[in-house]
Amino acid sequence: MRSTPAPAAPPRGRRTTRRTALAATGLVAALALTATACNGSGDSASDKPDGTITASASGGDGKIRIPADIASKLKDHGIDIDQWAKGGWKDWDKDKWLRAAKDFANPVIEGLWKPERMKSAKEANKTLSTQDAAADQGVSDPEPAPVEAAAEKTPYHRYAAPVGKVFFDSPQGSMVCSGTVIKDVNHPGKSNLVWTAGHCVHAGKNGGWYRNIAFVPAYNDLAQSVSQLSNADASEIAPYGTWWADWASTSSQWIQGGSETGGAGAAYDYAVLHVKPEQGSKSLEETIGAALPVDFSAPSATEVTRMGAWGYPAAPPYSGLKMFKCIDRPGRLSLSPSLPTMYRIGCTMTGGSSGGGWFRVVDGKTELVSNTSIGPTTNTWLAGPQLGKGAETLLQNMSRTYGGR
Repeated sequence: MRSTPAPAAPPRGRRTTRRTALAATGLVAALALTATACNGSGDSASDKPDGTITASASGGDGKIRIPADIASKLKDHGIDIDQWAKGGWKDWDKDKWLRAAKDFANPVIEGLWKPERMKSAKEANKTLSTQDAAADQGVSDPEPAPVEAAAEKTPYHRYAAPVGKVFFDSPQGSMVCSGTVIKDVNHPGKSNLVWTAGHCVHAGKNGGWYRNIAFVPAYNDLAQSVSQLSNADASEIAPYGTWWADWASTSSQWIQGGSETGGAGAAYDYAVLHVKPEQGSKSLEETIGAALPVDFSAPSATEVTRMGAWGYPAAPPYSGLKMFKCIDRPGRLSLSPSLPTMYRIGCTMTGGSSGGGWFRVVDGKTELVSNTSIGPTTNTWLAGPQLGKGAETLLQNMSRTYGGR
């Protein structure tokens, strides 16, 4: 079995006795031995070292620096920069909700995502009623038997370092999804890219870009309970720190057709984030010591014996504090003859697992092949999009345009 480099130990006070290669003990091993939620073509704003605007804001050192081009985007939509910095981002006026791919703006507000705020964020849930599923036309395999989600081993930084939580603010409040650190082929070893679901970054046809989007790899590294986390060190909650999305891309199909139940955008429900650290200068991949390649060959479900979905389910009976996984043989789910067929596996993970990566092993190497998008209200299965040429183009455009920033 070919292994990937061991994930870097996070900067923490306690000592780790050993570091085990991710491929040998985590994602690869689980899939090799045995075998919920979000689409992309958007441009976001850049964080250029020049032309910044400083405004007061709560948290951190009381300052937030808004790059000039982000400030211009906000101004173009009638948004007051000073008010945004003081909490004006909470205004979800429909006429000022940034919608177009080119309008993404996500200025860093240091200290906004404090541990307590992270814990209180709610799941971003995408469901498809069983009636809708029964009305599928095209090729769908029988509904899979439920697979009970299994807790990932701890510490997460050793067994599944690339997996983490995506936090964002919506009109309904603070929300969570899941995401995965992926490789950037144009910037080997220095990736700042995170794969997640489209509905974790954009509301679809009836809304726009969400705000304050951030990623925390290996969140709650030791899988501690609510009571334990009340006394936890910050490095145990966010062992590699908080990473803000300064660019985001999701498919035009999701922006135009996505809905609260997936809609016509579900088959294109994927997104890529380019992130930067709230503090520090190293890349995300260098910081955690791991990243996964993406398989854009869109293999037929009939050709794959096992896929595994990882994520942080947050809706009951889960709390969103712990990482879980489901491994199953995938089947096909067709929502419409005009839409690409989706993958479907049995899994009891709930909302909050949306955007979490689906993996398979090819020649001993773990590859991301899909992400959690939709599931039934009964929480017995999950479905994710096939990642083909459109998804590959989205990632390449993101990498070439923003990857080196």
